[in-house]
Amino acid sequence: MSDIYLTPEGYEKIRKELERLKGPKRRELSKAIGKARDYGDISENAEYDAAKDAQGHNEARIAKLEEKLARGQIIDDSKIAKDEALIGATVKLKDMATKEEVDYTLVSELEADIMEGKISVTSPIGQGLLGHKKNEVVEISVPAGKIKYKILKISR
Repeated sequence: MSDIYLTPEGYEKIRKELERLKGPKRRELSKAIGKARDYGDISENAEYDAAKDAQGHNEARIAKLEEKLARGQIIDDSKIAKDEALIGATVKLKDMATKEEVDYTLVSELEADIMEGKISVTSPIGQGLLGHKKNEVVEISVPAGKIKYKILKISR
C-alpha cells in the first residue's frame, strides 16, 4: 500500500472524525441497540436491525479512517519548494480565455473539496499544475477540452 499525503489540516480533520465515531457515535448506537432490544423479539425487530446496521456502517468507517491515518504522511512545508505548484500549495491562476482568476489548493484525493477550492493532485487540473512555477502558462486537457492558465502566485 502506498502512502497518503495529507496537509496538517486534513490529517486533523480525519483524526477528529475518527475520535467522534469511536466515542460519542459508538455510545449513541449502543444505546439505540439497547433501546431496540427492549421492544421484544429481536428476530422480527426492524428497529434492532436498523440500529445494528448503523453500528456496522460506523465500525466500517472507523476501520477506513484508521487505515488512512496509518498510511497518512503529513506534508512538511519546510521541506517543499515554495516556488513550485506541489501538494499543499495554493495556486492563484488566471484563465487566459476568460481572464477570470481562481485560487486552488493542491491536496490529496482524501482532502479534495471543490467548494472549498481544494483540488486533488490526481485531477486533470491538479496534474497539469504540478511542478510549474509562477508566471508560467500551462495548457491543461480537461474533459471539456483544453484550458490555458497563467500561474499568478504560489503560496503555502
